[in-house]
Amino acid sequence: MSTPEQRSRAARVAIYTRLATEDRKEMTAAANRANRGRFERQVDPDGVLEPGERARRAEFARKAYFTQLAAKSAAARQKRKPSAA
Repeated sequence: MSTPEQRSRAARVAIYTRLATEDRKEMTAAANRANRGRFERQVDPDGVLEPGERARRAEFARKAYFTQLAAKSAAARQKRKPSAA
């Protein structure tokens, strides 16, 4: 059985090897399309907007989502932070 450190090292070697032989953008293209589609469906569930307007609104929805996520992360870190006495 391997230790967590050994598994972590093996995973790093695997991803570095993959990145050396493949284009990172191609590796993540499907996930990026799915993510973009999620926000497009959120802002235009009926598909009635022009593509440019849908993309513009989806980008703002994406920014709002990640800004909220960052705020939640900051609040969680603040909770874990030891209080100064």
